[in-house]
Amino acid sequence: MTEANTEAMTEDTVLPPTFCGSVAIVGAPNAGKSTLVNALVGQKVAIVSAKVQTTRTRLIGIAVEGASQLLLIDTPGIFTPRRRLDRAMVKAAWDGAHGADLIALVVDAKAGFRGESEAILTALADRPEPKILVLNKVDITVKEKLLILAQAASAKVNFTDVFFVAAHTGDGVPQLKAHMAGAMPPGPWAYPEDQLVDATTRLMAAEITREQLYRQLHAELPYASAVETEKWEERRDGSIAIHQQILVERDTQKAIVLGNRGSRIKEIGSAARAGISELTGKTVHLFLHVKVKEDWAEDRGVYRDAGLDWTD
Repeated sequence: MTEANTEAMTEDTVLPPTFCGSVAIVGAPNAGKSTLVNALVGQKVAIVSAKVQTTRTRLIGIAVEGASQLLLIDTPGIFTPRRRLDRAMVKAAWDGAHGADLIALVVDAKAGFRGESEAILTALADRPEPKILVLNKVDITVKEKLLILAQAASAKVNFTDVFFVAAHTGDGVPQLKAHMAGAMPPGPWAYPEDQLVDATTRLMAAEITREQLYRQLHAELPYASAVETEKWEERRDGSIAIHQQILVERDTQKAIVLGNRGSRIKEIGSAARAGISELTGKTVHLFLHVKVKEDWAEDRGVYRDAGLDWTD
């Protein structure tokens, strides 16, 4: 083989350029950040609830658009912290934004700017990362209000672009995703093409069960609870046996989780089992145990399992 032929083969095997970067999805609780991440990924990777402060961990959803891989950092909602867990969640949100290639501020357009949203705008104003504004839930918002919100936000923060989306229906999401892809720096992809989330299966399984606590229980109970995966056993028949522990603070809360003659815990377990089975692609045997632990929010292990930093 001649030297010329060798050079030709080398040129033929040059791969096209790829792009990869991080997008921090930040905003107030219940702005629709997790719903947006799921829509951008094209599959559910983050738990969603109508209740605020559903997201506790800093989870990365992985999306592909053309030659770009987007690392979508779904951060906990930013709010005024009152306890250690709150502080850890807010810290996780801002840590996720630090050094990101792009920050996307998601705002509930129907609710507008108030409370936490105003504080977030102030905090974002001096940050060096490129920033875009995503007004979400536009399908249920009076149209005349959208331009006013966009102008008010842009007067406080130097957003490079403003997007109007309805993450729940997918309206406006393709345009947003294309813009994000175009903003990513050149570089190799960080994850395989078929990987959708940067989280252990054990953590995702615990999140699925915690989602059912949010969906099926009322009032403040979900915020006073945590889920830990205690045991994960791969059986010879290909199924998985999973033992999870639901931590609550009081006996009265345990009674609520269990329900009349165990009816509520059965419903939670049935829905969670289906979700975990879909996640793993295997038959799942899920065993839920409820434990009263008054100080679970002061347990370093709970923070470690959730990927949160222990804060003072």
